[in-house]
Amino acid sequence: MKAAVLIIDDDATLRKALEDRFAYWGHVVDTAADGDEALGMAARETFDLILLDLSMPGLSGLEVLERLRAAGCRADIVVLTAHGSVRNAVEALKAGADDFLTKPSDFELLKRVVDRSLEHRRLRRANQALAARDDGAVIGESAVMANLLATAARAAKSDATVVLRGESGTGKGMLAEYVHRASPRARGPFVYVNCVAISDELIESTLFGHERGAFTGAVRRKDGRLEAAGGGTAFLDEIGDISANLQTKLLHFLETGQFERVGGNQTVRVDCRIIAATNRDLHQEIAEGRFREDLYYRLNVISLDVPPLRERAGDIVLLAGVFLKRFGAELKRGTLRFAGKTLEIMNEYAWPGNVRQLKNAVERMVVLTPSDVLSPGLLPPEILSGAPMGARTDPAGLHFKEAVNVFKRRFLGEALSRAGGNQTRAAKDLGLQRSYLNKLLKELGVRAGPDRRDG
Repeated sequence: MKAAVLIIDDDATLRKALEDRFAYWGHVVDTAADGDEALGMAARETFDLILLDLSMPGLSGLEVLERLRAAGCRADIVVLTAHGSVRNAVEALKAGADDFLTKPSDFELLKRVVDRSLEHRRLRRANQALAARDDGAVIGESAVMANLLATAARAAKSDATVVLRGESGTGKGMLAEYVHRASPRARGPFVYVNCVAISDELIESTLFGHERGAFTGAVRRKDGRLEAAGGGTAFLDEIGDISANLQTKLLHFLETGQFERVGGNQTVRVDCRIIAATNRDLHQEIAEGRFREDLYYRLNVISLDVPPLRERAGDIVLLAGVFLKRFGAELKRGTLRFAGKTLEIMNEYAWPGNVRQLKNAVERMVVLTPSDVLSPGLLPPEILSGAPMGARTDPAGLHFKEAVNVFKRRFLGEALSRAGGNQTRAAKDLGLQRSYLNKLLKELGVRAGPDRRDG
């Protein structure tokens, strides 16, 4: 990672030696002979790494460190301290330093400390970029998510192709972006291609580009998405759905790093990393002749399994809180909170649509709630019925009585949602006595929470 480095040391000989060494390692280097000069430079420019001598005339290194942090400096700061001055190093770490080295120190040790600091910085930037998106798919406290993110961070360090496997809505796209942001290619583009959303006729030219006149409507040459990803990462979603012809061309690109645009004969060479994702069982697709085995092994250098939300114990409430904060701010709803029963129902639900379904459910509740407390009645009907969406929508094969109950659960759940969880209002809309509605809800096992009356 090429970094902007500031070296602060009053020793001109050491300062020059460090400047030459950092330049040799490929970094852009500035130097300052004292604290005042350094503070002025830090106010005008942005640095990734600052190497700071603690023992200097005038402003001490500790004072410089404190002023840098007070001014909002986000650079990683490594302090240099005299041999045996561990106490000074501890004080510096408390004041906001990221690491320390004792002087004299050999360049090999210095490089290890610098590389470690820059690696941590790259990962922080990756997490900050995802937090800014606030999608929540790669947020979690569960052990399975911690293990997944740790593996993804290690995978990010190389250029190896990655296959992400998991159900729809689990956040494979967000994990792909996490790998990109944590990689040496983070400053390059991240290009997303949904292979299943583009017709068979257009997907090849979308990926590889086309020459003028290649087909009807091709009035000019157009670069493909792989060219747009040069120096960065191309994320190919739903890779299991591409045609046999496109599989062959993609395999050739993975083997050679080059291709020809549609309708052209000029070889194009592109340097980009490929991350692919699928919700299909590619082994089964290979066995049934729909996916090339050689392409699978080219893609599947590293595979990451993204868990469904139902296997992320403890993350549901955490994610719901993230989405509540996000949508509450977007819709200017002030401070909102979930009722305890609402959280209980959400935590027990299987979430077949995974993180995407949870996000949509929270957005719906924020839009519909008439108060600051999100009651259970605001939940979508399929969640109130206590069963996954797909399990309650198709009565085929059910006994007649159960099929009728399936309909009743959905019907009453939708009525409660329209009434914002208010049983009295729902009963009035349905032409029922409130006591009878309450009896039906109990008989059918529809969770409605406490009645919220008007006024």
